[in-house]
Amino acid sequence: MEQRPEDFIRQTFLVSFYMSLGIFFAVFMVLYRFGGFHWTLLLGFPLLFICMLFYLVKLPDAKIISKQKDISREIVFAGRFLMIELQSGVPLYNALSNLSRNYPAVGAYSKSVIDKIDLGTSMEDALNEAVELSPSEDFRKVLWQIINSMRTGSDIAGALSSTVDQIAKRQQIAVSEYGKKLNPLAMFYMMIAVIAPSLGITMLIIVSSFVQFTLSLTILLILAGFLGFVQFMFMSIIKFSRPPIDL
Repeated sequence: MEQRPEDFIRQTFLVSFYMSLGIFFAVFMVLYRFGGFHWTLLLGFPLLFICMLFYLVKLPDAKIISKQKDISREIVFAGRFLMIELQSGVPLYNALSNLSRNYPAVGAYSKSVIDKIDLGTSMEDALNEAVELSPSEDFRKVLWQIINSMRTGSDIAGALSSTVDQIAKRQQIAVSEYGKKLNPLAMFYMMIAVIAPSLGITMLIIVSSFVQFTLSLTILLILAGFLGFVQFMFMSIIKFSRPPIDL
């Protein structure tokens, strides 16, 4: 981030306050128009502001996780690409330059290494800076292998081979664990999002015909919105539990 932590917190505080004030004012106008406003609802503004503040403060963490997933999708292929380049006799500088042109996520850090070397920084120092800035543990391991091989004078391609193989095996284990998680998730999805709503709505319609209960369009729309929210939550859980791997 180009901002200092103090400036980011100050900006987040102000944005959270203005967004909370705007949302609260819009809700106030709607409730006041239809006569449903009560002064006790003013207590909801601090709660809305706190929720908005914590949400916006966590945005950098969300971006870090997003970058981690992007790098994890490319790390095995990028590592093998770099290994093949070095085994073919291509210098490390040229191999990193080619890597930056072929893999967007990993290549962004490779390009930063190349740019720093062009400005006069030694390759080892540039790689160490990339290790500090990289959000991916797997990519840091690859860079550390390169740095250690440069210091000891050993073969970089051979050291990368073992590291990339370990990362690939760990990703295979993650895929297997994800497959095991899908079975209970699918069962709960069928029960909560398919079977329970269909049978529940049917029973509600039958019961409403025997008792004095009007099943209005508003109630049906509220139920439909709730079911849509449940569907969205299940899809989000399945999406975010999927390991960031391209096979």
